[in-house]
Amino acid sequence: MAIGLDLKEEILRLKKEKRAIILAHNYQTGDIQDVADYVGDSLGLSQQASKTESEVIVFCGVRFMAETAKILNPNRIVILPDMQAGCSLEDSCPASELKKYLSQNTEKNYYVIAYINCSAEVKALSDIICTSGNAKKIVEQAPKNKPILFLPDANLGSWVMEQTGISMDLWQGSCHVHLEFTRDSIAKIKAQYPQALLIAHPECVSSVRLLADETCSTEKMISYCRESHYKQFIIATESGILHRLKKEIPQKQFIPAPTANCACSDCAYMKMNTLEKLYQCLLNLNPSIHLNSHLMKKAKKPLIKMLEQSKTPISV
Repeated sequence: MAIGLDLKEEILRLKKEKRAIILAHNYQTGDIQDVADYVGDSLGLSQQASKTESEVIVFCGVRFMAETAKILNPNRIVILPDMQAGCSLEDSCPASELKKYLSQNTEKNYYVIAYINCSAEVKALSDIICTSGNAKKIVEQAPKNKPILFLPDANLGSWVMEQTGISMDLWQGSCHVHLEFTRDSIAKIKAQYPQALLIAHPECVSSVRLLADETCSTEKMISYCRESHYKQFIIATESGILHRLKKEIPQKQFIPAPTANCACSDCAYMKMNTLEKLYQCLLNLNPSIHLNSHLMKKAKKPLIKMLEQSKTPISV
C-alpha cells in the first residue's frame, strides 16, 4: 500500500470501478461502517444481498454471512476482507454432528429451524433459517404437527420459547461474546446509571435478559432507542453497535454493558476485518467465497423460505 494513501477514498473509488456493493454488519468497526452502502443486522443484510444488482458483494462481517450472500447470489463475486473471520456459534454446531443427531432421532421427524449463525452445510440440513430479528415470527409459522429442533443458539431459542409459548428442543450452542455478560456485571452498571434503560440481545443468558427493559435484535435496538423518550441506554451486545447508535442518535447517551472480565465486549472474529483489509480485498477481488453448487442449491431453499416468511420481496 502506498504511503499516504487515503483508504476511504480508495475504497470508494474501487467500489465504483468494480461495480461493488459494501455490506457491513452492525458489529464492524466504525470506519468500515462509514464506507458501507448498507449497515444492518443479519436479516437486513440477507435482504440486501437477495436483491442487489451489483457485480461484486463485499461482505464486512463473518464468514457465514458472506456464504449466505453467495448462496443467494451464486453467479456474483462475493468477497470477505478476512477469510479467518469465523463465529463461535457456527463452530458449536458442526454439520457432521447435526447430521448424526438427526439420523439418530429420525422418529421425531424434526422441523429444523437454524439460526443464520451457522455454516452453509448446516443450512442445507435445515427446513428454514431465522435471525434474531425474525425468530419469533419464523417459529410461530412452523408446522404444528412436528417437534421443532432449534439450533445452534440455546439462549436465543429459550427467549423465543418465552415469547411464543412454543416448546422446542434446543441445540446447546452459544455466542462467546454474549455469554460473557453476567447478572453481576449488568447489575453493577445498572446501579451506576439508574436512569438508563438496559437493552439486551436475545443471545444473552436468561439472568441478563431478566434484567433488561427490552430484549431485541441489533436492528430493533436502533429503532427502540430512537423512538424511546429515555436519554440513556445500557447496550448489552457486541461493542460495534455503539458507533451506529451514536452516529444516528447523537442526542442520547449509550453505555457499553461490561462483561465479567472487561469494560466492553468485542467479538474477535468481527474485528478481524479492518479498513486496510477491505481495501486489499476490493483491489484484488480476493479472498472470495467458493461453495459447491449442489450445496448452495440445498442451502438456498431454507434461506428463501425465511425471506418469504419475513415478507421480503425477492427474486429467485
